[in-house]
Parts: sequence; C-alpha cells; structure tokens
Amino acid sequence: MYSHESAEQKEFLRKLRAKKRIIAALRVLLLVFIIASWEAVTRLNWLDPFIFSSPSRIVKTFIRLYNEGTLFSHVFTTLWETVVGFLLGTVLGIVIAIVLWLSETCSRVLEPYLVVLNALPKIALGPVFIVWMGAGPVAIITVAVTVSLIVTVLEVYTGFLETDSEKIRLVQSFGANRKQILTKVVLPSSFPVMMNALKVNVGMSWVGVIVGEFLVSRAGLGYLIVYGGQVFQLDLVMTSVLILSVLAALMYFGVQLLGKWISAKY
Repeated sequence: MYSHESAEQKEFLRKLRAKKRIIAALRVLLLVFIIASWEAVTRLNWLDPFIFSSPSRIVKTFIRLYNEGTLFSHVFTTLWETVVGFLLGTVLGIVIAIVLWLSETCSRVLEPYLVVLNALPKIALGPVFIVWMGAGPVAIITVAVTVSLIVTVLEVYTGFLETDSEKIRLVQSFGANRKQILTKVVLPSSFPVMMNALKVNVGMSWVGVIVGEFLVSRAGLGYLIVYGGQVFQLDLVMTSVLILSVLAALMYFGVQLLGKWISAKY
C-alpha cells in the first residue's frame, strides 16, 4: 500500500506510530501510578482504608464474590439490562429522527416537546416507571431507554439537517424522491453522527440501568453499590464501581470497533 511512499512520508509515518506507542505507554503508566499511590497511602494510613478502600482490598472482595458464586450473576444482570436499554434507545432514537426528517410538520410539532424532555432530569421519572411497570427489569430498562432516547433523537436529527445541501440538490436534479435522498445521501453522510450517538448512549445506558437498580433491583452491580453503602462495606462499593468501569470501557471500545468495521466495509 505504501510502496510508492517517499522518504519523508515514511519518516512521518514512523514518527506517528512512535507517538501513538508513547501515548499508549503513558496511559498505562498513569494507571499504574494511580493504583500504586492509592495502595501506598492507604497502607501508610494517610487515608483511612475503611473509607477509601484500596486496590488490595478490592481484589480480595472480587475474589470473595467469585468464591461465593454471586459475581457473575450480578454482572450478567446489569449487563443484559444495559445492552437491551442501549439497543432500544439507539434504534428508537434513530427511527424517530428519521420520522422527524421525513415530516417537517411532525418536526415542528414535536420540537418544543423534545427540548423540554431533553432539559428534564429523566431519572426523576424512575419512581413513576416503577409504579406503572412494577419493581422489575422492565422498569430498569425503561429508565435506561428514557435517559438515552432524547439525546439520540436530537443528535441524529441535527446530523440529518447538517447534510450537505449541494449533494441533496444534485440527487434532486436527477429526480430522486424524499426516501431516496434519505437512503442515498442523508443516512450515509450522517454515519459519523450516528456512531457518536452510539458512543454517548453507552454511558447513558449504564447510568440509566444503575439508577434503576438503585431504586428497585435485588441483583446487579447497582444493587451491590447500594447494599455496600448501607452496610458500610465500601470495599464492595469500590469493587462494583471498578467492574462497572471495565464493562463500560469494553462496551465503548466494542462500539468503536463496530464503527471502524462498518466504515472499512462500506
């Protein structure tokens, strides 16, 4: 691919790759430094390990949960609720954005409601969903969808509106109808915006599910965090938060890889 590169281009690419490796190494070193510092200050009692926990105590709690056989059930409960909430919020958001783009009247009617709903703290609706749907996974997933849906609609719809007008006029000059403009111009050009919406939804979905589990669940990482806080087992709280962080990061990188794969394929 690079057989015709000049010496300057090869040198530039070499420096670029070296810079990426340095940044990756610095990230790892920063994480190691934070963990080592945390462990050190708690062992020296500069910070109370009961209140702030420590990496070694988190590892022991993680092993205890594994030996008790409850670790994977809690992780799986939160994970499937998050994935379902993420997929529903994303798909519904994109569908609603398409409807708004196709119908200017619908867009004008719904625009003020979308603005109000976007400003509303959706988490406040959690108790209402519990009353309507019962204290179960349906209410938790609904909270997750509610948190991510409006953001997806607004972000994707804005991306549709920012499509290059010259491209739209070009296909119109060939007689393309509204549906053809959508499928041939608007959706392909808005792909980066939709991928950004997916990345944002990863965090939103985790927030919605954890808040839902705070309110009603008897299983899941959100439940462990609440339970750990109630019985002052802060090691359990920090372990759950750490597991959440890892899962959220893996899901984020998964979405990122999906975007790169689709871009390369199409």
